[in-house]
Amino acid sequence: MGSYAGISSPPAVNEDAYDITIREFHAATVKETAVSKLRVNAFSVSADGFGAGPDQDGDHPLGRGGEHLHEWFRPTRTFQREVQRRDGGTTGVDNDFAARSFENLGAWIMGRNMFGPVRGPWPDHEWKGWWGANPPYHVPVFVLTHHPRPSLEMEGGTVFHFVTDGIEAALDRAQAVAQGKDVRIGGGAATIRQYLRAGLLDELHLAISPVLLGQGEPLFEGIDLPGLGYRVKQHVFSGAAMHLVVER
Repeated sequence: MGSYAGISSPPAVNEDAYDITIREFHAATVKETAVSKLRVNAFSVSADGFGAGPDQDGDHPLGRGGEHLHEWFRPTRTFQREVQRRDGGTTGVDNDFAARSFENLGAWIMGRNMFGPVRGPWPDHEWKGWWGANPPYHVPVFVLTHHPRPSLEMEGGTVFHFVTDGIEAALDRAQAVAQGKDVRIGGGAATIRQYLRAGLLDELHLAISPVLLGQGEPLFEGIDLPGLGYRVKQHVFSGAAMHLVVER
């Protein structure tokens, strides 16, 4: 709402004229502010609905067979630039969606399993993620966990903050530092389900890979998307995936 501080009282006039003056002033001075969205982008799922394969561990961070879910993403110019930090890569539909996933981001949220394979209380602070000294985030990242840990500053602007008081607290903190930009949920599937059930997710881009896993981490188990108000807004086929954008 516009600020009226410092405006002196008008002379006595009829109330209708005064109301018009205020309405005209308000319309002329109020500016639209960007609304931060909570998004999931470029999240790969199998044709049978799994966001990761079974038996996730340090040797198989995506579970058995889960690496095949991302065959649409790895060749793209965006993956090569943002993740591998090298030139080259493919363009086209897959790269368009990959590039869009990195636009207008002020913060990320991820589950602890996405951050690493360590379970239970942190035995030490040696584990610093899968991505090396310079992770591909370059903004604050809020990691959901039940076990406290000091924030971890990395190269390139990434700072991992470990949140122990739930998904809404993580979102509040992420939006506070995002400064009007969007917040992206990286995963995994369980984290996305929590935000969907809470009705907090604004946009969901899925890349459905032509892979059957049979078991693993189901993305939509127990989720009624139409009942929560979500609809498919866009669907595009590429040679390697079907891209769906779901919004409320």
